[in-house]
Amino acid sequence: MEGPIRVGYTVEQCWHDQPGGTAVAALAVASCLLERPADVDLRFVAGKHQLPPRRPYVPPGKVAMLPLARPWLYETWTRLNWPKVESVTGQIDVAHATGLVPCATAAPLVVTVHDLAFRHTPDRFTRHGVRVMERSLAAIARRADRVICSSQSTVDDCEAAGLDPAALRLVPLGVDPTSATDAEIDAARREYDLPDRFVLFVGTLEPRKNLARLVDAMRRIAVDSHGERVPLIVAGPTGWGEVSVPTSADVRLLGFVPDELLRGLYAAATVFAYPSEREGFGLPVLEAMAQGAAVVTSRGTSTEEVAGGAAVLVDPLDTDDIARGIDEALRRLDELRDAGRRRAQELSWNSTAQQTIAVYREVRR
Repeated sequence: MEGPIRVGYTVEQCWHDQPGGTAVAALAVASCLLERPADVDLRFVAGKHQLPPRRPYVPPGKVAMLPLARPWLYETWTRLNWPKVESVTGQIDVAHATGLVPCATAAPLVVTVHDLAFRHTPDRFTRHGVRVMERSLAAIARRADRVICSSQSTVDDCEAAGLDPAALRLVPLGVDPTSATDAEIDAARREYDLPDRFVLFVGTLEPRKNLARLVDAMRRIAVDSHGERVPLIVAGPTGWGEVSVPTSADVRLLGFVPDELLRGLYAAATVFAYPSEREGFGLPVLEAMAQGAAVVTSRGTSTEEVAGGAAVLVDPLDTDDIARGIDEALRRLDELRDAGRRRAQELSWNSTAQQTIAVYREVRR
């Protein structure tokens, strides 16, 4: 009988300046895979680093380190298919590159592609970044046995980019369904001096998140049904690109919010607004729904797919429509909260992990 599948599992993105959703997803899936030792023998691998990544991006196990650090690691992985992950992990059955850059390996290769945003809006990325991502995409087309996509939107983008449709697998991301406790909500309220009612945005501050239009939309909302102005609370670290978010009495920037406070912050929010221009999945939408926030998000993107009919949809390029959507959500709070919780229960990290194992089994020699 075959033993567990030995998987070289890349976690290099945990050391990125802004690890973002790709690191969150990779670590959440890894935690679930580690609970299935009869199915998977997971072996973490990354480039050369002197220090561990900052919390909460610390992998849940020992990381085997290759002899090169970024950016040279990404250059040689995509150009030379070297250094191979099995040189430090030992023999493996599958290599899983959990970000866009495909790792070097002689084993069957699985790559997770969350989005191809650089194909749609290359001006929102650095020229070097676009070159690396284009080279990565070409290497995926040559070498990947399977490509895991977190949304149908990304599946469609990968097909349009010329990847073999037979190699593409849709594996949606998940969410921790545990509701915030009253103590967690109180802790978030105290830490950030939160008002009773507010609109929340959570995400890395970068151009595609559409914060300028969201701030402008909030200015067009006079008062809520209680006759009060509802402020906008923005949580998340600064990413790449120039993003100017003017602060005022009605707009507050919290910066990075640690995990121990984030769940309470979501639960305290009245409305969660996420009118992003483009996402590979949109984890914050699902996280907000799991905590009972009424959600407003973008029509015609992967976040509409994630919302599954449980959110108010808006045109992310139309400021008036974003304002209209927030107004609507404030009027439909109870309905949207209930629908969002039901939707969040449909998507779990355990399901993501199980579908990932199924992909490993497809390519195991």
